[in-house]
Amino acid sequence: MLVVETIAKIRRAFFVEGKSIKQIFRDLRLSRNTVRKVVRSGDTEFSYDRSVQPRPKIDPWKDQLDSLLEGNAGKPKRERLTLVRIYEELRNLGYDGSYDAVRRYAANWSREVQEASAAAYVGPFDGFHAVPASVSKTCLVRFDNNRYSVDARAVGRPVEIRAYADRLECWQDGKIVGQHERAFGRGKTIYDPLHYLPVLARKPGALRNGAPFKDWELPTPIRRVQRKLERQPGGDRQMVDILGAILTDGLEAVEAACAEALSHNVHSAGVVLNILARHREPPPPLTITTPDALKLDCEPEANCDRYDSLRRTQHGTHASPGRNGSVEALRHADGLRRDHCDSRQTPT
Repeated sequence: MLVVETIAKIRRAFFVEGKSIKQIFRDLRLSRNTVRKVVRSGDTEFSYDRSVQPRPKIDPWKDQLDSLLEGNAGKPKRERLTLVRIYEELRNLGYDGSYDAVRRYAANWSREVQEASAAAYVGPFDGFHAVPASVSKTCLVRFDNNRYSVDARAVGRPVEIRAYADRLECWQDGKIVGQHERAFGRGKTIYDPLHYLPVLARKPGALRNGAPFKDWELPTPIRRVQRKLERQPGGDRQMVDILGAILTDGLEAVEAACAEALSHNVHSAGVVLNILARHREPPPPLTITTPDALKLDCEPEANCDRYDSLRRTQHGTHASPGRNGSVEALRHADGLRRDHCDSRQTPT
């Protein structure tokens, strides 16, 4: 590789001092082609990149060296061999090349393995930092000088905070009891109003002035129902019942139920919960078409007069069935049914 100073000397000797190319490459101990390239081009940097590295000694032992390197990489870190030991192992197999050739080959092999592993992974980085934390009586956990809300049912027991690069998760008993976007300030309190719905069941008045519910952006139909219920006695309790359905049916289902109730000019909690219950009912079963092979030749008729034939009259009175009276009556009814079927099947 030619440095800038050497290139400047060549051009000064040729263009300023008027020396010939032959004299320049003798004085600077450079090749004729190098001097000629510098003189004829305006480049300020010349380098030579070898496209193919000849390895006359290492190529015949490539498979054995790959096997040694791969086996060494799979071992625990304390048990791995140094490159000197790998070189000695290769010499025991018959290799007579230099250690530098093995070192260069091992460096290229490691770089290719790292590039292959990095290219194989597709997806965001999902590493996290886990720390234990306690839940306060206000359903909050503290992390990195900020406070985050968790489910009210997690109060009184420790949780594990998993801090990712973009979010924060709180785990308890193998379940997520709180999830927020990670805040990078100081002294912030991040609420999720859904975490405090179990508290509203005991204190419905907190829905008006509670800190977690002040900036709660509810969908328009639910907000309209809330404004109507605020004017009624006991409206806070009804609104808490509607919001509690979000935990079981989801926000979209509750929003649709409120919109349907408002379309009928009603807004009570009973109507909204009834609509949600109807939407949870399974759809009616599909009608199954009976194939011809399973159809009855003689379909039964809903005729109550058939039962009168079981009461046979004798001399104007109904005879009480004797020991075998019920059996004879059933036989008689069965005979009537067969006669009726035969008459339907006989063409006229």
